[in-house]
Amino acid sequence: MTEKMNVIEAVNEALRDEMNEDENVIAYGEDVGEDGGVFRATKGLQEEFGEKRVFSSPLAESGIAGTAIGMGLYGFKPVVEMQFSGFSYLAFYQIKEHASRMRIRSRGDYTAPLTVRAPYGGGIRALEHHQESPEAFYAHSQGLHVVIPSNPQDTYSLLRKSIQMDDPVVFLEPKKIYRAFKGEVDKEKEVDLEKANVVKEGEDVTLIAWGAMVPLAKEAARDTDISVEIIDLRCIYPTDFGTIISSVKKTGRAMVLHEAPKTGGFGGEIAARIQEEAILHMEAPVERVAAPDVPYPLYTLEDYYMPNKKRVKNGLERVLEF
Repeated sequence: MTEKMNVIEAVNEALRDEMNEDENVIAYGEDVGEDGGVFRATKGLQEEFGEKRVFSSPLAESGIAGTAIGMGLYGFKPVVEMQFSGFSYLAFYQIKEHASRMRIRSRGDYTAPLTVRAPYGGGIRALEHHQESPEAFYAHSQGLHVVIPSNPQDTYSLLRKSIQMDDPVVFLEPKKIYRAFKGEVDKEKEVDLEKANVVKEGEDVTLIAWGAMVPLAKEAARDTDISVEIIDLRCIYPTDFGTIISSVKKTGRAMVLHEAPKTGGFGGEIAARIQEEAILHMEAPVERVAAPDVPYPLYTLEDYYMPNKKRVKNGLERVLEF
């Protein structure tokens, strides 16, 4: 049986179902308790599960992550919310240097099963610290899983899978699509967290995207005569390069779409791996469509900063006409 949800409802329902099934799952963070979070992702959970399992924390991201590591070591499954991904840098040391290394540091004796949820990316005309896309930072922190859903079904399934893992997960939620659309969610559907999803098959070019860029990729593909194969990465790290390389060998062309700045963005790693493993199948260089290498602008310039349908279509045409 399926139910229609938007992304924020899928987050809420995944948390509720995990908390019902596992009493060790707890949720906390800034305004998570009585207010239900800044985007209301945890709305109603404190009333349902009590203040010991769902509560608001002090405004201290390092403390939120640090206590979650300790709780994970002692058998809990903490799901902590960073109010915006740009605030998570204050917890970066805890997440990268401790959570991600706990398994190897203890030679497998200890793990840190925690899930760090953070709204990320632009599209809601907020201030710059609220809009950034930090996936490349966390993807460079071996020992973490970095997960980004693009639709309600994946949000529900991937979040539940993340909470169930014995290792730490950074779960980035694209807030541009929090309430943008609803989709059918089958609670029984199994989704492989480390497997990319071929959203649309095509013959001319492979388009790799994640998060809020996946709906944009689909929209652009519908508005062109080019046969585009769209891959939703789902898990930024570990990366399913097998699906990417297989697709590129078929199409002979590739484009990467992301809303983080181009330089140092994760699209560069994807492009490098394609060149290493599929260069003899390539008909053109890998195209990248991304944000410019400037700080996130104030909201009046947001439309010029974020990738849009016109830029995606122009990128597809460039790689096809090479």
